[in-house]
Amino acid sequence: MSVEFRQPEGLHGQSPGPGGPSRATDTDPPSLPAPWSLPRWRAYVAAAVLCYINLLNYMNWFIIAGEAGAGQAGQHLPPLHAALCVSPPVFISFLLLSAPVFGYLGDRHSRKATLSFGILLWSGAGLSSSFISPRYSWLFFLSRGLVGTGTASYSTIAPTVLGDLFVRDQRTRVLAIFYIFIPVGSGLGYVLGSAVAELTGNWRWALRIMPCLEAVALILLIMLVPDPPRGAAEKQGVATTGDPRSSWCEDVRYLWRNWSFVWSTLGVTAMAFVTGALGFWAPKFLFEARVVHGLLLPCFREPCNSQDSLIFGALTVVTGIIGVILGAETSRRYKKVNPQAEPLICAASLLAAAPCLYLALILAPTTLLASYVFLALGELLLSCNWAVVADILLSVVVPRCRGTAEALQITVGHILGDAGSPYLMGLISSALQAGRPDTYLQRFLSLQQSFLCCAFVIALGGGCFLLTALYLERDQAQAQKSGTGTLLLCTHAGLRSENQRLIPGRGAPPKDP
Repeated sequence: MSVEFRQPEGLHGQSPGPGGPSRATDTDPPSLPAPWSLPRWRAYVAAAVLCYINLLNYMNWFIIAGEAGAGQAGQHLPPLHAALCVSPPVFISFLLLSAPVFGYLGDRHSRKATLSFGILLWSGAGLSSSFISPRYSWLFFLSRGLVGTGTASYSTIAPTVLGDLFVRDQRTRVLAIFYIFIPVGSGLGYVLGSAVAELTGNWRWALRIMPCLEAVALILLIMLVPDPPRGAAEKQGVATTGDPRSSWCEDVRYLWRNWSFVWSTLGVTAMAFVTGALGFWAPKFLFEARVVHGLLLPCFREPCNSQDSLIFGALTVVTGIIGVILGAETSRRYKKVNPQAEPLICAASLLAAAPCLYLALILAPTTLLASYVFLALGELLLSCNWAVVADILLSVVVPRCRGTAEALQITVGHILGDAGSPYLMGLISSALQAGRPDTYLQRFLSLQQSFLCCAFVIALGGGCFLLTALYLERDQAQAQKSGTGTLLLCTHAGLRSENQRLIPGRGAPPKDP
């Protein structure tokens, strides 16, 4: 793969920068940056390493949920308090502060160094949390917040690196593989957490295994993953050099005027809300459903049976792999005939997932088999969207603002989505359970009824993607216009574009990796 820099042309031959159009000049810059190139095999090796780290990222996050399902994190805690084991308020604060910072750094400084720091942070915090005494629960929550900070750095920056290594169909396929490891990592996190808790009788050993795998990931990242110029793989894009002249506030202002980005972010938030609630409460819901049906005895002594965490983990892995591949391939083929294919696919899958989730909940007291089937269908339809929404973001946002865009989408998605949904489900369930007899049947019904709001939230997410389709073509065209076209939405005279330092040229278009 070879990428050459070319001078972008904005309106009337000017080069619009993040702060607005730059002044036209007739003087040539003093030098031309050397073309950046990378062999095809190196690009795929780098993608494989990033996928491996993404696997560890989600395994680390969902290990605690698997231990909770095994009873090690407090099977008998009230739902509201149990949810705090996975999503403490400190996590929200850490994520709110860290993701925009990493997005800013990823747009302006070495992404490889930032990724390395994030891996060191989350692995160190995860290992240290395994040695914290139960008397210092606040310190455990703080360490999990640091894990969230480290994972935010990776989730923010890694997709932008892939976006600069691949383009068009190749990028869609690579993103599909990358996002397969969200459900795979989540499912394996359940399995590892519950299996280690059952085998050793101590949930802390699961947190001590992960740093060994993360040390390997850090070495592979340093040795095999390049840091490509921003926009290097775009056929009409501009590879940025030096520090952008726009401020972070100007980048945010541009993004919030990009309606495709705004509506797709709200759609992703709805997805995150439901997956977060399912991720924490589904194993407990399945366990109590089997108790209600008389298939299991109630658990009065920890550790409890971890079979439900294993079942849900396996279900998440299988449906996740199938769903991500199905969504990416459908998008790749359908957008050849319909340019609005990506948001329409997301909308259709979410609108279909809503009744599946509703039926899974309603049928659980009657027939467990049907409940499992509809739960699997709902998870499959949700998984169809992970790679597609990432492709939407990369196509409607200019290269030099993608890190900030990823950060804002992650921040909004977590704060309004999966960071709060387990807490909210626990709050609703506890409120419903407060006025009822303390029986397993009433606990099950309270949890079932608290879950019903997820079906409505996911339908709202489908509506957000329908609105995304209305603006997609316009925003894509603006983003492709010299690589900086959409930035004309926020004009601030007096700021110079860094593109003035690039010599106008007619370099050959880069080859796809």
